[in-house]
Amino acid sequence: MKTATVKDLIDLARAQLGVKECPANSNKVKYNTWYYGRDVSGAAYPWCMVFVQWCCAQVGVELPTRTASCTALMNAAKKAGMWVTSDYRPGDISIYDWGGDKVPDHCGIITQETPGGYLCIEGNTAVGNDSNGGEVMERIRPVKSILGAVRPVYVAVLPEAVQWAVDNGIMQGNTSGDLMLDNALTRRQFVTMLHRYAKVDGKA
Repeated sequence: MKTATVKDLIDLARAQLGVKECPANSNKVKYNTWYYGRDVSGAAYPWCMVFVQWCCAQVGVELPTRTASCTALMNAAKKAGMWVTSDYRPGDISIYDWGGDKVPDHCGIITQETPGGYLCIEGNTAVGNDSNGGEVMERIRPVKSILGAVRPVYVAVLPEAVQWAVDNGIMQGNTSGDLMLDNALTRRQFVTMLHRYAKVDGKA
C-alpha cells in the first residue's frame, strides 16, 4: 500500500472527531470491529491504539507492527529505529505515561506543537477519563506526559515549483528516484533540464 503524507493521516483522523463508542462504556466502536473482524465489547477491548492503527491503515501509513497494545507498538518501534523521545512532529504517534512509571498508558496522533505541549487526536478519550473515555477527541498533552513517539515514514510534500518540474518531466532525479534537491548542478544537467523545458514549451 502506498505510504501517505502527514496531511493525509491528520485529515483522516480529524474527520473522526466526535465518533463515540455505543453504548457508552462498552468499547463497541467501528475501529474495534475493523481490527477484530467482528463486533466486540467489554473491558478487554480498549481502543486508543486500534484507532491509530485504523487511521494509518486507511491512508497507507506503515507502522512497525499491527497491534492493539501501546506497549507492543513502542517496543516494535524501538527495534525498527522508529522511536523518538524529543522534538516531536505532526504525524508522530505519541505514547503517553501518566504516572511517570515508564509504562505506556494511552496514545494519539500529534497534529501540532502548542505553547502548552502538543495538540493530538486520540481515540477512546474524554475530559476526566484520558485513557478510556469512549470518544475521538483533540487533546493538548504536556511534553512531560509523552513517554516517546513512533515516527512513521511519510511521503515528502515537494515545494510547488519542484512538483511542477517533476510533473512536466523537467526534473527526473537519479536511477533511485532521488531528486538531489540540495546537490550542485553541473552544466550537463543544466542544459539537459533546459532542453526538457523547451520541449514542454514547444520550442524543441
